[in-house]
Amino acid sequence: MTKLASSTAIAVLLSGAAYADAHTDAFTPGEGPFDWDTYNAFAEETDLTGQSLTVTGPWTGDEKAKFDVIMAFFADATGAEVNYSGSDSFEQDIVVSARAGSAPNLAVFPQPGLAADMASQGLLTPLPDGLDAWIAENYAAGDSWVDLATYEGPEGEEALYGMFYRVDLKSLVWYSPAAFDEMGYDIPQSMEELKALTDQIVEDGGTPWCIGLGSGAATGWPATDWVEDLMLRTQPPEVYDQWVANEIPFDAPEVVNAIEEFGYFAKNDEYVSGGAQAVASTDFRDSPTGLFAIPPDCYMHRQASFIPAFFPDGTEVGEDVDFFYFPAYEGEDLGSPVLGAGTLFAITNPSESAEAFLEFLKLPLAHELWMAQGGFLTAHAGVNPEAYSEDSLRAQGEILRGATTFRFDASDLMPGEIGAGAFWTGMVDYVTGAEASDVATTIQERWQTLN
Repeated sequence: MTKLASSTAIAVLLSGAAYADAHTDAFTPGEGPFDWDTYNAFAEETDLTGQSLTVTGPWTGDEKAKFDVIMAFFADATGAEVNYSGSDSFEQDIVVSARAGSAPNLAVFPQPGLAADMASQGLLTPLPDGLDAWIAENYAAGDSWVDLATYEGPEGEEALYGMFYRVDLKSLVWYSPAAFDEMGYDIPQSMEELKALTDQIVEDGGTPWCIGLGSGAATGWPATDWVEDLMLRTQPPEVYDQWVANEIPFDAPEVVNAIEEFGYFAKNDEYVSGGAQAVASTDFRDSPTGLFAIPPDCYMHRQASFIPAFFPDGTEVGEDVDFFYFPAYEGEDLGSPVLGAGTLFAITNPSESAEAFLEFLKLPLAHELWMAQGGFLTAHAGVNPEAYSEDSLRAQGEILRGATTFRFDASDLMPGEIGAGAFWTGMVDYVTGAEASDVATTIQERWQTLN
């Protein structure tokens, strides 16, 4: 039986999607920058008529509308009845439903930590054999994605429990192209060049960086991203993993060095807008505004892909502001590591339809459909970059595709009292005068009280 993406049901679902509203023929089978061939082959091979697929996750509102498009195409290909339910309290809801035996077939986890906890309790089902090898071969830095979703089960055996889908990128430096052009600055290709540019800007009478750690009760978290990125640029990924698991102490020389590398930028009055003492008190949402001053209050701002939401109204990414990859040290020979986050699918109630959906996620189209709607990055190396809705997303996608290592935000993987507590406050103490070794020792002592 041939099933193509042309049903009335799909048209109805697409009518609520922002991208489809503006592009009525956007998802016409055979049209657009999409891989229809593998989708149609999947449809020919997969018949789930009379079966259902239930999925839950953290996506609500506009994100739910975009994911409903992907679900609609799966339904049309397979004949399955599908339902996605998003929740703002997903993390609590999924644990309750799994323990009660009423979980949906698949769950979308925004952080691997909760998935790992549920796997250890026997509340998740290992993914089908061979999927780990497929991911390693078909995702950029594929081994990293396998490692991030491989957990110990209730008997202590390791297995692949998750498949990553939507990715966030943190290893970015934002800058004003006009300001760079005026001064004749080139985009640095290594950390050594970035440090040289930092010094050059000072010599030219400017201020290189805007840095702000303020975030209310969460003040300090932006500094943890700096330290994590610098850990990946000064140490092999295995050491990063040991740090996250506290298999090496927080006050190990490798970690102290990464903190001090952050201090190289943040604790120099000449390097930071407002001076080093302004770093802790400047709100992270306000800190990039210096890029847009005339003359600029700063030339660079390191922050994740979400930061344009806090740029002045009307700012055009790619024109008024742009970004480059936070570079690696040429002398360290650690490739091109990338720091970020992402969501992963896991099986919470096994079914044929759940396994079929994971097969569906192998298809470029399952990613391209959301790429075209915006607000989506993927590590799938087989997608067509032209499907991205914006040049800026396409450029970020290229950074992901060029990554040799991907690691999840370390503070999100650490125990909450550390990653969302002592690490945050320790970074504030550090930028306001404490020694890196003392800060790291205090964090380690706090971690030891949890054991």
